[in-house]
Amino acid sequence: MRARILVRPKAGLLDPQGKAVERALPALGFEGVGNVHVGRLIELDVPDGSDVAAMCDKLLANPLIEDYEILYEADGLPGPNGTPTFDRPA
Repeated sequence: MRARILVRPKAGLLDPQGKAVERALPALGFEGVGNVHVGRLIELDVPDGSDVAAMCDKLLANPLIEDYEILYEADGLPGPNGTPTFDRPA
């Protein structure tokens, strides 16, 4: 099973990377962009998804300053443009 973990800064906390990107985009000609946040994507192949949240809590994310979202690959079926389709856990 393939799991994707999206890690983002918690709402309301300072996101210096997001602010730097938000300030740089207009200088590159991309106007009207706002509320930019920079996070990271972690992809894992796991036997089942039962331990992924524990992995996030203990290592992959800092629960004091980051939120995470876990997505699981949907039956290995490709989505648009041949990319895998991921589902949110039930």
